[in-house]
Parts: sequence; structure tokens; C-alpha cells
Amino acid sequence: MSFPPSERRIVNIHEGEYKSFVYDDGEAMGDTILQLDEDKPLGEGFHVYRMPAGMTTRAHKHNGHEQFLILEGELIESDGTVLKPGDMVFYRDGTVHNSYTPNGCLLAVHIVGPEIAAEI
Repeated sequence: MSFPPSERRIVNIHEGEYKSFVYDDGEAMGDTILQLDEDKPLGEGFHVYRMPAGMTTRAHKHNGHEQFLILEGELIESDGTVLKPGDMVFYRDGTVHNSYTPNGCLLAVHIVGPEIAAEI
């Protein structure tokens, strides 16, 4: 069975072109995203997410479930939980949190809908 080449995209996560993530208010914090599905807004659906060393995400509430797998680096959640490569995490719809990475990290992520700014 064959299909047209336009029906498939293949990108290596170490060589692909990551795009800067820009928040709704125009702020860019240095985090970048590699996402193949151009029909979804950047950062929604399945993507690879890179955080630079020393970055803390904004506190946010999930609008739908979030799942991610730590591929490289370390991530420290707002409750103090330390996540390392191989850790797979599931957050339920409505969860509020933020994350910090001391040395940078790379995650495979699936987010159902846009995150909503929140306070912790």
C-alpha cells in the first residue's frame, strides 16, 4: 500500500527546527516546540518541548488532560517533585502547576487544549 509523500512528515527531535513559544501576551521565555501537526496551534496536541536551563514556566491550569515523558534533563514541579528521564506524567483537566528546570530539559508532550494562566 502506498500513499503520497505529503501524507507523512518525519523529523528527528535532535535535528528538527524548533519554534519559539510565545505566550498570549507576547512574552517569549526561551522555551521552544517541535510540532509536526500544523493544523493545531503551537503547543497543543502532540509535540516535543524544550526548556532552557534555569527556566520556570508560568503557573497554568490545564484545559484538558496533559501527559508528558521526560526525554532529557530534570524538571522540578511546583510541589517539589523531581522528574528525570524516563518519567511519564499525567495531569488531569483542571490541574494547576508550574515547572522549573535547573539545567534544561526535553519532553515529549500531549496537551488536549490551551493552558490557562493561573496563580499558585
